[in-house]
Formats: sequence, structure tokens, C-alpha cells
Amino acid sequence: MENLKRRGLMYVLSSPSGAGKTTITRALLKDNDNLVPSVSATTRPRRAGEVQGQDYMFVETNEFREMIDGGDMLEHAKVFDHYYGTPRGAVEEALAGGKDVIFDIDWQGTQQLFELAAEDLVRVFILPPSKSALEKRLRERSRNTKETEEQIRDRMSKAESEMSHYSEYDYVIINDDIDKATSQVQLILDAERIKRRRVQGLSDFVRGLMSGL
Repeated sequence: MENLKRRGLMYVLSSPSGAGKTTITRALLKDNDNLVPSVSATTRPRRAGEVQGQDYMFVETNEFREMIDGGDMLEHAKVFDHYYGTPRGAVEEALAGGKDVIFDIDWQGTQQLFELAAEDLVRVFILPPSKSALEKRLRERSRNTKETEEQIRDRMSKAESEMSHYSEYDYVIINDDIDKATSQVQLILDAERIKRRRVQGLSDFVRGLMSGL
């Protein structure tokens, strides 16, 4: 079975802010050695505790635009007055090496990835159990992020638009319990990893089996 190899997949988790995708992403990265994060580039200022190249690649706006023009971005979008995007090189290297790459991006970025690499892509959308639960989570988080009331209202307003794109995803999970939601996201990943089309060398392996019968 040493000739069997698996091409990695791009695993996208999207949700409105506060629905739980970051918490779920961290749990999956902790429990899956073969899963690596896609480190996005962004023009937004670095927050306290964030590490360059680990949380984000923090770049100036001019540099970000040069990366777009040079074809160095798999996807990009402007969110809350700042640019976000996925550098191409590290992702393609990971996939070719059989590693899975997890993305924390919005529906716009997901659409761009789908146009470029639909066969490598698995899309999961995470919904909150209710509007009130989402607002509560955002307000609790704002104690650490120091977001203003206006910023919270902006996120709630944007959430409605984001959730309207749920039907563009392969799977939808309602996060009414973070442990349950994390388990469901893990089950999806496990199933997608063993899909026939992702296993390289399978035809030769089966022919070898048949020739020995």
C-alpha cells in the first residue's frame, strides 16, 4: 500500500462572526496532525497577542494589491475596510504533500476557491442557533476585543447577508453545542479524506489485487 497516496483537501469553515468557527478550527488543528491552517494575509492592524506569520501575514495595502496583480492569491476580499486573502504558494505545497488545509474565510473567498479548485474543496457553513444567541456571543467576545457598540451592530447586520449564502455550501451545521458541532465537523473531514477521487494510485492498486486472484 506504499504506492497509495492521498492529495490533500481544502477544508473551508464559514460563519457569521460569533457563530463558533474559530473555536472549532482550533479544536480540529489540535486533534489532527495532518491538518494545517491557511494563514491569510491582511491589511488590518495587528491585535494584541497576534503573531506575524502565525495568526496572519500582516502587510501594507500596496503589497497586498501587488500580490493580487501577480496572481499570488487564491482568493481575496475586502471586509470592514480591510483586505484579506489566501497566498497561493503554501496551500498548493501542502495539498501536493498530502496535507489538508483548513480555511477560516467568508462566502466570497469560498466562491473564489470553488471557481479555482472545486475538486479539492469541502465547504462547511456554521449557523448560530438563534439571532439572540449570536448577539450574546458577540457581546461576550467584545469584552476582550474592545469592539464598540457600533462595531457589534455592524457585525449583526452583516450576519444576515452572510447567512443567506448557506445553500452554496456542501454541509451546514447549527452550533447549539460547541462540542457536538466540533464532532460533526470532524466526522465530515474524516469522510471526505477517504473519498475515492482523493486517493492517488488506487487504480494500479486494484489492478494489482485483481491480477493475483
